[in-house]
Amino acid sequence: MIVLTLNCGSSTVKYKLIDTETQNNLAMGKADRVGMMGAVIDVERPGGEKIVRETELLDHAMAISAIIHLLVEPQLGILKSLNEIQAIGHRVVHGGETFTGSVRITDAVVQTLKDNIQLAPLHNPPNIVGIEAAMAILPDVPMVGVFDTAFHTTMPEHAYIYPIPYALYKKYAIRRYGFHGTSHFYVARRACEILKVKGSETNLITLHLGNGASATAVRKGKSVDTTMGFTPLEGLVMGTRCGDIDPAIIIHIMDQEKISVREANNLLNKFSGLIGISGKSSDMRDLEDLYQQGDKQARLAIDIYTYRIKKYIGAYAAALGQLDCVVFTAGIGENSPLIREKSIEGLDRLGIKLDKKRNDGLRAKEAVISTDDSPVKVLVVPTNEELVIAMDTAEIVSGQKSS
Repeated sequence: MIVLTLNCGSSTVKYKLIDTETQNNLAMGKADRVGMMGAVIDVERPGGEKIVRETELLDHAMAISAIIHLLVEPQLGILKSLNEIQAIGHRVVHGGETFTGSVRITDAVVQTLKDNIQLAPLHNPPNIVGIEAAMAILPDVPMVGVFDTAFHTTMPEHAYIYPIPYALYKKYAIRRYGFHGTSHFYVARRACEILKVKGSETNLITLHLGNGASATAVRKGKSVDTTMGFTPLEGLVMGTRCGDIDPAIIIHIMDQEKISVREANNLLNKFSGLIGISGKSSDMRDLEDLYQQGDKQARLAIDIYTYRIKKYIGAYAAALGQLDCVVFTAGIGENSPLIREKSIEGLDRLGIKLDKKRNDGLRAKEAVISTDDSPVKVLVVPTNEELVIAMDTAEIVSGQKSS
């Protein structure tokens, strides 16, 4: 089945065209600066040259229309007609407690997503706009929503309930939801395939380390705990997000600086984390360069970043009881030997032994980077969220999987 996956952000639409029979990417790209001056759209085929065009993209409907028509341009030779697109899979950030798995999109599903906007006010609105735009452009093509939160719906109650008045959970659905679920699911499954072990018999800690970052404890194929919580702000240190802090800090800063709730939200989400500590960049590549040059604040930022990861590895090893594997993925996890090394150094007592030769220089490739005698295997597995979205979409549309 030929499936188009769409990931709609506030000003971007990322897409991939995937043949689910072969699991091959046929094309991929992004519409950028949607609703802004200087909008561009690009397309790239595996092994081919990226084509970038400046265009007018007033809204998501125009962006998705431009993407679809780009795919059928005769000179590009990707698709012969729109009829070849058999289904569309949409990434949706938040499914709340309503959606515990991928679901075929109907008008009722869209309305439920709108009802849950308060749970993800920054992410779900553009996801919904993208869904409605695609439904208007290709009304006869079946569509499926795949939720970032779905993989984490297997967490036990003691892991997702916060120690605040229980009535607030019942009234406002305040609980740990977790995110990056599609990525954690994919790399956990793929790691077991690489190691030739059964997922149903294996315990893993998966580390999705990008500008946003999260760790997940996976017991026998199911998420049992994850670092992101009610929002993506909790947990690990991130590019611009603070991760775990004393909640009273927020109250204190608001009182001392006389700032509003919105300003406090921006402070914690956009000006904290790596950029807040270093004062120079939220990009780990920049910070690693500065680290090697002896920059004190860059070194501190990286030390805090990796120390937090290390603490969660220890915590999740305890929660799982038995740990078989640690998996690094996403932009930083896949491409930074330094971050991988610093995140697991000193964890020999937990059975985690890094092979420096295997780790050094490894970027964006599947590999085992632990020593042969390491009781806990350490892997790098490039994530492929779009493939999960496409496969789920194909299975639901074909009736192989219930929604």
